[in-house]
Amino acid sequence: MSQSVRSLEPKIIWNHFTDLNQVPRASKKEERVIQFMVDFANSLNLEHIVDEIGNVIIKKPASEGLENRQTVVLQSHLDMVHQKNSETQFDFDTEGIKMLVEEDWVFAEGTTLGADNGIGVATIMAVLSSEEIKHPAIEALFTIDEETGMTGALGLKGGLLEGTILLNLDTEDDDELTIGCAGGVDITASGKYDLANVDQGLAFYRISLTGLQGGHSGMEIHKGLANANKLMNRFLFECLKRFTIQIESIDGGGLRNAIPRESFAIIGVHKEDETAFDEVLNEIRQIYKHEYGVTDKNLELTKEPASAFAKAINGSFLKMFLNSVYACPNGIYRMSPDIDDLVQTSNNLARVLIKEGEYQVLCLTRSSVDSEKMDLAQAISSSFQLIGSEIAFGGSYPGWTPKPSAPIIKMMSDLYFEMFSSQPNVNACHAGLECGILGTNYPDMDMISFGPNIRGAHSPDERVQISSVQKYWSYFLNVLERIPERV
Repeated sequence: MSQSVRSLEPKIIWNHFTDLNQVPRASKKEERVIQFMVDFANSLNLEHIVDEIGNVIIKKPASEGLENRQTVVLQSHLDMVHQKNSETQFDFDTEGIKMLVEEDWVFAEGTTLGADNGIGVATIMAVLSSEEIKHPAIEALFTIDEETGMTGALGLKGGLLEGTILLNLDTEDDDELTIGCAGGVDITASGKYDLANVDQGLAFYRISLTGLQGGHSGMEIHKGLANANKLMNRFLFECLKRFTIQIESIDGGGLRNAIPRESFAIIGVHKEDETAFDEVLNEIRQIYKHEYGVTDKNLELTKEPASAFAKAINGSFLKMFLNSVYACPNGIYRMSPDIDDLVQTSNNLARVLIKEGEYQVLCLTRSSVDSEKMDLAQAISSSFQLIGSEIAFGGSYPGWTPKPSAPIIKMMSDLYFEMFSSQPNVNACHAGLECGILGTNYPDMDMISFGPNIRGAHSPDERVQISSVQKYWSYFLNVLERIPERV
C-alpha cells in the first residue's frame, strides 16, 4: 500500500509522509513521534530541542545567498485524530496507517489518514532534509496535542524562537490564505443517576445509527452535516412520547473536534409495543433520509436483537437527560456580521455516553469572539445544570486576530496571482489554528496559514488531493525564496 504513495510526486514529501504515518501519534500520546522527530534531526546533524511540554524545534541555517533574509518559523502539529469505522479492525497504538491511492486522491483503509497535519509536517521535513531547496534560516516548530487542547502551543514559552515570520501549514484548501481563526473551549457535563429494575416481558435491541459523513467540527460545521448524537436522541425521545421503553446505555460520537458519525443504544421494548416501535423506527429513518439525503446519503437507522439487561436508566432521569441533550445547541450559533460566509460561533455535541449509573457529555464550542464563545458555553452548561450535572470548562484557547496589512500577506497574495492567474481567498476560518496562541508570546511575529486540499478531516473519509499537493509544494518553494530581507 505505502509503496504506491512513495512513488507519487513530489517524492520528497510523500516519502516523509509515509514514514511519519508508520508512527502512532494520537493526541496526548506523542512520545513515539517526538522521538521520531529527534532521530530525524540527529540524522541530519541539525540543532534541535524538545521543550518541557514536548514541542520539537529543529533549526537549519539559511541557504547560501539567503543569509540576510528574515528567519522563518515553519509550523505544523505532530498529533493526528484517530478515528475509524466501527467495522474496521485497526489498532492505532501499534499499526501504521494503511494508505491507498485512487485517481487523484490518497486516503486510508477505514481510518483517518493523518494528512491533517501530516502533510504539513512532511513538507517541513522535506525542507530540512534537502540540500537543494533554497530557503532562509529555518526554525521548524512541531507542536503537540493540537487536536485535543492545543497544549503544545499553549505551553510554548517566549524566547525560544527568533523568527519574524511564521508559516503555519495546517489549512485544507489550496486557494486559501488564512490570516485569522476561531478560539475554542471544551465543555464536559457529567454525573450519576439511579438504576432501575428492568420490566418483565421486554424484547431487547441494539439500535445503530451509522453511515453519517462526520468531519471537522470547525471547518465543516457550516455544511449542515448530521450529528449522530442529536439524531439518536431525537429517535429515543420520539419513542418515549409514544410508549414506554427502557434504556441500558447510549454510546455516541468520539473526539470533541469530530462531528459524530455513529451512535448506539441498547434498549428494551414491551412486546405489545413492538409493532409500534417498528413503525417509529421506519418513520424516523425515512425522515432522516429525507432531511439528510444530500449531506449524509449513507445514513442508516437499524435494530438487531441484543442480550437482555437487568438494570436500566430510571425513567424520571431518562426523560430529563434526553430533554437536556435535545436542548443542547449544535451547529452554527451565529454567523459573522463582519466577514461574509464566516461562521462566528458554533458548538459540536461531540460525545454522549450514559451507562451503568454514570454519564458524560462532551462539547467543543468555538468562536472568533471570546465573549460570545463563553456565552454559548454558559447556555450549554445551563441545559445540563438543570439535571444536576457537574460542569467543567477546559482547554480554552484564544482566537487569532487578522492583520491584513502584514507584508507577508501581500507578498504571498501577489505571488499566488503571479503563479496561478487568480486571486487567493484571503480569509479567516472557523477552525482552531495555533497561530492565535503562539502570538500571545510572539506578538510581533507575522503569521499566515496555507496548505493543500484535504477533505473529510477528522473522519475515516479523510483524503488529500495529489495534484493539490503538487500545486501547494511549488507555491511553498517560491514563498521560501521570496521571504524579504531583515529590516
